[in-house]
Amino acid sequence: MKYVRFRDPAGAVRRGEFESGHVHFANESYSLDGDEIDVLPPCEPSKIVCIGRNYADHADEMGSDLPDRPMLFLKPPNALAGHGDTVTVPAGKDRIDYEAELGVVIGEQCRHVSQANAMDVVEGVTCMNDVSNREDQRQEQNWIRGKAFDGSAPLGPVLATPDEVPDDARVQSRVNGEVKQDGSREQLIFSIPELIAEITTYLTLEPGDVIATGTPEGVGPLSDGDAVEIEVEGVGTLEHTVRIP
Repeated sequence: MKYVRFRDPAGAVRRGEFESGHVHFANESYSLDGDEIDVLPPCEPSKIVCIGRNYADHADEMGSDLPDRPMLFLKPPNALAGHGDTVTVPAGKDRIDYEAELGVVIGEQCRHVSQANAMDVVEGVTCMNDVSNREDQRQEQNWIRGKAFDGSAPLGPVLATPDEVPDDARVQSRVNGEVKQDGSREQLIFSIPELIAEITTYLTLEPGDVIATGTPEGVGPLSDGDAVEIEVEGVGTLEHTVRIP
């Protein structure tokens, strides 16, 4: 099953089932990419827990060593953006990058979750772009300027239940129609259950929280006006544009 969170023509926030390009709620049906509804991020996280260097090829392209445990950082709710949005990034930076990621959405409050039980707390999977300000990221340890700026976590367009997403689901980014990244869930250094177990050792996860599982190799810079697509097999394609003031 797939779900879309949206604002209907009357301004009410709804959650509808998604099928064949349309969102269904009550007796109404809307085109996902039409003008009748505003597609919202599929959840309202209290936090987005991001994983660094979780693909070996990406660590290599960044000239970084592989971590011996999941490398964690946070994005706050102000970072959220939705399908079809224009993401305005910080001005005057030497490089703003795209990073395609598979996002795991948590379905219940949880702490100290074992790997064996980890998938029980997962509501679904979505697409995310970990938009990154490399100039400031290189200058700070906590990555607030580099990773947590407004709009730096486009998310969506749908929430797919875990059964919809293959174990080897493809994770891909395209910029202006050109494929930039093409990886797979099976390339993750730390699996989704491993990530949930590690994170909940330290943090309580709340319903709607997101774990961004890392990005494949092929990250690169964005330019003003770029059209970005993030696709996760079994989920769909998140689309947004970029504005650089």
